[in-house]
Amino acid sequence: MNIQKYMFCIKPMKFLTVITAVFSLSACDSDEDSTAEGYVKLYNTANNSPAIYLTIDEDFSTSDDEIEITYNGVPYGDVLNTSSVENGNYYFQLAWQDGDSSDINNLTSVYENSLEISGDTLQLVVISEDILSPAVMTYQIDIIDDDEDVTYDRFNFRILNMYADSEGVDVYVSKADETFNEADFIGQYSYQELSINQKFDQDDYVVYITKAGNSEVLFQSNDISFAYSGQYILAVRENDGVGSSPYLLDKISNSSIESFIDFNSEAQFNAYNAIAKHELMPSYQGQFSLYINGVDDSPEIEALALGELSQPIALAKGDYSIDILVADKETSLLKNHLLSLEENMHKTAFFYVDEVAVDDDNDGDVDENGDGIVDEIELELHSLVVNNSSRNSIYDHEIKIINLVDSDDFTAVTLYFVRSDETIDTTTYQQAVSFAHSGSLYLKNNTYQVYAVAIDNSSRIILNSFELILDETSKEQFLVVETDDTQPTGYKVSLFDQTI
Repeated sequence: MNIQKYMFCIKPMKFLTVITAVFSLSACDSDEDSTAEGYVKLYNTANNSPAIYLTIDEDFSTSDDEIEITYNGVPYGDVLNTSSVENGNYYFQLAWQDGDSSDINNLTSVYENSLEISGDTLQLVVISEDILSPAVMTYQIDIIDDDEDVTYDRFNFRILNMYADSEGVDVYVSKADETFNEADFIGQYSYQELSINQKFDQDDYVVYITKAGNSEVLFQSNDISFAYSGQYILAVRENDGVGSSPYLLDKISNSSIESFIDFNSEAQFNAYNAIAKHELMPSYQGQFSLYINGVDDSPEIEALALGELSQPIALAKGDYSIDILVADKETSLLKNHLLSLEENMHKTAFFYVDEVAVDDDNDGDVDENGDGIVDEIELELHSLVVNNSSRNSIYDHEIKIINLVDSDDFTAVTLYFVRSDETIDTTTYQQAVSFAHSGSLYLKNNTYQVYAVAIDNSSRIILNSFELILDETSKEQFLVVETDDTQPTGYKVSLFDQTI
């Protein structure tokens, strides 16, 4: 990438709608004023926040300003693309979307302050800590002119420590083919400290983090590629996954962010028993035990009852073979099922049974006698493995929907989340999920009437309905749609936390 100057060649216009400006890494013509614009960027490290909107305005008390820009919301752990703004003194606001509109007048402000934009500098705005009382820092970063580097074989980077620990951190860097023993000490950084710029040769590197003054490595990244000349920020923040390392590292460029977790992080998984009793499985009485081959001879999960979620099991990252046995440990329900666990991830495996029509002669006809009834069925046991959310937002929550209903009458179930002033036909929040699949959506705090609806020919059928109340204490949720002969409709919806 031929980088000469970090600037836009087009001056910003007035925008009243939500926009995202992409930072162009190209030089303007020499007759353009290189100091007419500066840049702004938002980095959200407040782990209980929803998406945060940044607004730049000349005067919040008036509506006819020449410059009034509201950028796209930035979720936790994400950044705004580096965006150009004309030089000047501004006010800025950080806010979240409480309702359905993202217009600035409908956003809920959490922080306001002044901001000076000056030529060839970047104002990095960082929001952190508790969103109810956030800490907001601004950093002025000079845009580096690398005209003298005619080969463009170097890159620039700074360390930003957003891990809230009074002891601070030490950061080391080695080449990808080296170890911590060969690593260079980059520096020691206190909370919210941004380092000076450093230059390294373009290559693949590994980053190590220890507590300040300590040689015990608490974080080791995978290989991080720096293949282009440019400016980067390596930001240390709190690990929100299940691994034991306290740190996570973000590689922030002008238009993207890439997160790196500890190379040795552990993983976790849960199991959910959706295997209903069936006459073709007489030995199964609604409980199973789960074994992980190669770990030990004891079940990792024992006698898990129908409709229950197990406690989380911690394992090293890797690929595992799973066996499912009935609770008496004599009859196998499923063998050599693959469970792949990435580092720092929490997953849930939903085990379910599926009725399959038998076609012994492979002629496609499963009703040979023509009586309208399938001649023979057999059972197949499967699993659906999904990633658990690690979000802690107090204003909105992820609902992950699992559809375990296999019906000849309909192919999907639609979940409608209806607020007090809505109906099924007017609701904003809905998600259709087909059998053995998952879907997700994010709901703001409110009281919802939830309907699980299927379409049979032209008829809409309510399979189940219930009230869902979400508030600041709510966690991310699983919503599981299943068959249940004990229910009046023959179906049930189970709701439980994604984290235990």
